[in-house]
Amino acid sequence: MDLLTLFTLAVGLSMDAFAVSICKGLSMEKLSIKNMTVVGLWFGGFQALMPVIGYLLGVQFKSKITAIDHWIAFILLGFIGVNMIRESLDKGESCPVAGVDVKTMFPLAVATSIDALAVGITFAFLDVAIVPAASFIGIVTFVCSIFGVKVGNVFGTKYKAKAELAGGIILVLLGLKILLEHLGIL
Repeated sequence: MDLLTLFTLAVGLSMDAFAVSICKGLSMEKLSIKNMTVVGLWFGGFQALMPVIGYLLGVQFKSKITAIDHWIAFILLGFIGVNMIRESLDKGESCPVAGVDVKTMFPLAVATSIDALAVGITFAFLDVAIVPAASFIGIVTFVCSIFGVKVGNVFGTKYKAKAELAGGIILVLLGLKILLEHLGIL
């Protein structure tokens, strides 16, 4: 997987964390570098961990389904992307509760990184070097999350839905790209 594709994928995956980070920033009366870093570490850490777990699961089944791996990647990324697009269009705006404690951040970090688990399974089928890829995804998410907290604190939830929409579109397009490459169209 080339660096541009990996970067695009990392940005797409980080959009859920970015959207929740905006809400976190909105709920913080006084913005601090410590709280921004904690949010970034939670989201970036889980966004790096989940592809590794998915990869380890995917490697177990790889030999049995290599003939259809590109279809699996297309379906997984498409499903995640369409779900993100649907959520971005949902008018029920909700933001997570304030605080950066373990009880608040753990479920948010897991929830925003489930899609990265599915991407990890896809990485196993595509023979992606998982440690550098997962690390890169984690770093991109860390940066996006810190930026999201700042944006939320300054501007409010104005960009939450747009971030989710952009992330969804990116994931759908990446799934399509993988499918078209394996079919020899691209």
